[in-house]
Amino acid sequence: MKVVESGSFAEAGRQLRLSRSAISKYIADLEESLGVQLLNRTTRHASPTENGQQYFERAVMILSEIEAADQAVTQAQSAPRGLLRVNAPMSFGTLRLGPVLADFMARYPELQLQLVLSDDLLDPVQDGFDVTLRIAELESSSLIARKIVPVARMVCASPDYLARHGTPRHPQDLRNHVSLTYGFLLTGNQWKLTGADGDHWIQPAWSLCVNNAEVLRDVAIQGRGLALLPEFIAADALRKGELRTVLEDYSAPPLALYAVYPPTRHLSVKVRLFIDFLVERFGREEALASR
Repeated sequence: MKVVESGSFAEAGRQLRLSRSAISKYIADLEESLGVQLLNRTTRHASPTENGQQYFERAVMILSEIEAADQAVTQAQSAPRGLLRVNAPMSFGTLRLGPVLADFMARYPELQLQLVLSDDLLDPVQDGFDVTLRIAELESSSLIARKIVPVARMVCASPDYLARHGTPRHPQDLRNHVSLTYGFLLTGNQWKLTGADGDHWIQPAWSLCVNNAEVLRDVAIQGRGLALLPEFIAADALRKGELRTVLEDYSAPPLALYAVYPPTRHLSVKVRLFIDFLVERFGREEALASR
């Protein structure tokens, strides 16, 4: 850029505090890397070729964007301001996100945070959210998703239920049990469990289908059936002995906590800071599961 702007290797070298030979070598290395000639050279003057002019124009845009990004981040890091609209699942919002929000607010006191908790699959763009948190197996879409942490799942039941109905030892045994199911995943009411003997797809008879895993946990605690629960929702009941895990030699495909946001030319600084905060707090499975 400096050579094209000044029309001279020597002048570019003076501006960049480099020797003329160093500038010439850097340009030659760049041309060799790209496989094209960028500059026409004479003893006293340098001018861009057609390819060189195109490269120069792109370089101007790129460095301008970098400068703007640097300024935006520098300013925002000192005092990010404005409204940040976040959508999150109900259970994750109440059990995990709520307890740490005060720390985020203290870190960025000039941000206004609007949190909407919902288990419905809202449209982040249409509903005007800056970032949407989802615990799911995501389908392909035009949105950008950053994976925060895997979310392990386990089959659980109350000691009372197991005493009355027996403990399943193999996924096929689930056909003789009643399930409490979360029916709003891509797999519907099917459970996939994988062990040393391969994959097993089971569609157990269910007595309750609901779009909130805390409800499934509470009904399972009351002995009404088996539930496939995210670990962070079942953890407290497991510690208290209100639930027990079964089929421990088999695992369900983990879901994941994702931060989803619309594709934009620049990722909003507010969104980036919020996602970085989530990674800091929940970026390990044990951090998500612990209370």
